[in-house]
Amino acid sequence: MLTGIHVAFLGGDARQLEVIEKFSEMDASITLIGFDNLEPKYSGVKYAELKEDVLKTIDALILHAVVTNNTGKIDSIFSSKELLLTQSHLKSLPKHAKIYTGYSKPYFRNLCQENKIELIELFERDDVAIYNSIPTAEGAIMMAIENTDITIHGSNCIVLGLGRTGITLARTLKGIGAHVKIGVRKHEHFARASEMQLNPFFLKNLSNEVTDIDLLFNTIPTMIVTAQVIAHIPHRAVIIDLASKPGGTDFRFAEKRGIKAMIAPGLPGIVAPKTAGQIIAKSLIQLISENSSEWGNN
Repeated sequence: MLTGIHVAFLGGDARQLEVIEKFSEMDASITLIGFDNLEPKYSGVKYAELKEDVLKTIDALILHAVVTNNTGKIDSIFSSKELLLTQSHLKSLPKHAKIYTGYSKPYFRNLCQENKIELIELFERDDVAIYNSIPTAEGAIMMAIENTDITIHGSNCIVLGLGRTGITLARTLKGIGAHVKIGVRKHEHFARASEMQLNPFFLKNLSNEVTDIDLLFNTIPTMIVTAQVIAHIPHRAVIIDLASKPGGTDFRFAEKRGIKAMIAPGLPGIVAPKTAGQIIAKSLIQLISENSSEWGNN
């Protein structure tokens, strides 16, 4: 239980609602900031504006799943007001308080470091990333179905990257009958992909491997699907980039060549917000519970 723990939620999307529900069930004291347009309102929950005095008594500040803005702006689909988390807000937090988010850019990481506030990025945790790879894979396949006129079964697919998302996506594609090749950099990833019967190749040979594909899924957050690569891709092919913005695809050149290419970060929150919220809630409750005795003494 989280009895006696004061948690503030700042911004968010549909995933955050599931997290709030779980924290309410755990008897946490909850303040919602940036939820002024939320209907219906939660009972037993405090609604507040983003002000320094509101943050002075909290133990945990839970932000939007992805904090990518370089100004401290926090997105919320439940508010029309601008939410800007500044240095003065961080200074008002108790010394023991921690900030939780899914992923953050260096700007906000540095801001927390300067103010000696511990920032915990959930999507860096293996357990959260692996669980999240399931709705990500399902969402990517949904996009592929919506944007092609062929079945996934029997299609020629390439997945770039054998990380947590790449493994789940490649395995799922293979499970529904696609012909899957996987592009890797490391020899150990080549060996693992071979063991999984995923037809691996090294990324330096990507241009040679794309000549007959129907679908290309990228999970690598650096420019990998370059103009030189796209020049060898058939016009019928569809590129779905799952890497964090700005992705790893030259979208300008893809458009110039008439190849459909789309970036699709944050798919769990789009295609399965309830499941994605449950994944985040489970990890947050575990982490905060571990610190509850420490916070109880503050």
